[in-house]
Amino acid sequence: MNKKELHIFELAEPVVESLDYSLIEVEYKKEGKDWFLRFYLDKPGGITLDDCVRGSEVLAEKLDEWDIIDGHYFLDVSSPGAERPIKTEKDLETTLNNGIYVKTYQHIDGEQEWTGILTEYNDSSVTIKYRDKTREKTVTVDRDKIAVIRKAVLV
Repeated sequence: MNKKELHIFELAEPVVESLDYSLIEVEYKKEGKDWFLRFYLDKPGGITLDDCVRGSEVLAEKLDEWDIIDGHYFLDVSSPGAERPIKTEKDLETTLNNGIYVKTYQHIDGEQEWTGILTEYNDSSVTIKYRDKTREKTVTVDRDKIAVIRKAVLV
């Protein structure tokens, strides 16, 4: 996030949390000739269209109060998606015992990608229970070796 996005995030996070949602990310960017301010919200069980409408109404009012963006922009409030990147400790906490996808920069024990259940995490590693072709396995991956980490929908 750039400075403006971070500032907006810091102002908006308590507002979003008062609605019982989590603020995942804020984007403020130009697309074509138009500016867009996007808020990505989440909650246990996922964000609904009604949640987005509620969040949009409250955030629009607060943004008018704060008056921190010059000029015209479009406000967009949405879900970050079912298989969104994991960016924070809070994301890991909400992913615990749920589906996760991890890809590393280099192979570890002959593998570089895992999709499974996040069973444990700490400051230095994540542990994933997954199934290969023949049996269940567990792998612990150092966080500094992770290239991609995101939530995963398991079928």
